[in-house]
Amino acid sequence: MEDYLQDCRAALQESRPLHVVLGNEACDLDSMVSALALAFYLAKVSKTNDTALEEAVAEVLDHRPIEQKHCPPCHVSVELVGSCATLVTERILQGAPEILDRQTAALLHGTIILDCVNMDLKIGKATPKDSKYVEKLEALFPDLPERNDIFDSLQKAKFDVSGLTTEQMLRKDQKTIYRQGIKVAISAVYMDLEAFLERSNLLADLHAFCQAHSYDVLVAMTIFFNIHNEPVRQLAIFCPHVALRTTICGVLECSHSPPLKLTPASSTHPNLHAYLQGNTQVSRKKLLPLLQEALSVYLDSMKIPSGQPETAGVSREQVDKELDRASNSLISGLSQDEEDPPLPPTPMNSLVDECPLDQGLPKLSAEAVFEKCSQISLSQSSTASLSKK
Repeated sequence: MEDYLQDCRAALQESRPLHVVLGNEACDLDSMVSALALAFYLAKVSKTNDTALEEAVAEVLDHRPIEQKHCPPCHVSVELVGSCATLVTERILQGAPEILDRQTAALLHGTIILDCVNMDLKIGKATPKDSKYVEKLEALFPDLPERNDIFDSLQKAKFDVSGLTTEQMLRKDQKTIYRQGIKVAISAVYMDLEAFLERSNLLADLHAFCQAHSYDVLVAMTIFFNIHNEPVRQLAIFCPHVALRTTICGVLECSHSPPLKLTPASSTHPNLHAYLQGNTQVSRKKLLPLLQEALSVYLDSMKIPSGQPETAGVSREQVDKELDRASNSLISGLSQDEEDPPLPPTPMNSLVDECPLDQGLPKLSAEAVFEKCSQISLSQSSTASLSKK
């Protein structure tokens, strides 16, 4: 592995071709080690080049369902195991076991153990295949560290958030989902929820984080281990949009497949709902489908049923036209290469730190049109109801 890494550096300096393997944007241990080990394997057994274009992707290897609607035109291998490093280990041992050295084996071994929470059956993350390949690596390299030792060491490093800002903490292990103009960030936060909520300037930091990355919703799943070494999970949902936040919280509270067993926790912050999660086996990966469902429920609720009369002069046809216009505006905006014209800076005698226009003109979005039309419709419905009484 060390020789391979040295050769990669030389290849970059000399502009020689090399295999490019990408993990997910969070760059957690599993993604990093899986990408590194798979690139090492491909460099040893494959003679074909890879390229910078998506159309030339040679293969996709993942341990959770592909979120893209259209998979790339290549071989896609997806198997629901606890760690992607398990699938990479399987590929190496089946394809070229002779190239596996102790350094690479240690990377894969530790990653699987960390991802599968030390293979604890009560946690339920380890599959039979994860256990099988951990045992195979241990049989091939008997001097690998003991499972408990490697797990404790990696777990301590993973949960060490000392010195991190709130933004760094949220980006440390983050996933993103997107549905019809609504963007949701789901971050793993490795500390007690109460301590997280007590961080200074938290609300301002959450607002800034969402604004900087155009997130409509931020879901933070906190996790830590109690004195009995049992996992404790908690949830915080931050969203300035009342209707969207209420919908998401309602779907999560009522979920039976899987049941989250949520208990509301006290929170003095506006726009933020907090919960204790009774079912600790529901990880972020299992939470993602519930959030997708919540977005679908919200988007459906924003549509005016075709059988209802027009209200407040806003018809379903008008809503659709506004949404089309908003969508076209967004698409054309994304395709423009030129920058927005510069705006005047905040006057020196201003009583505020910065002008709201410093960051550019507000962008028209589909969700803003949805929300505005919904408010008009609800207002008119409420007025009509009062007049009848």
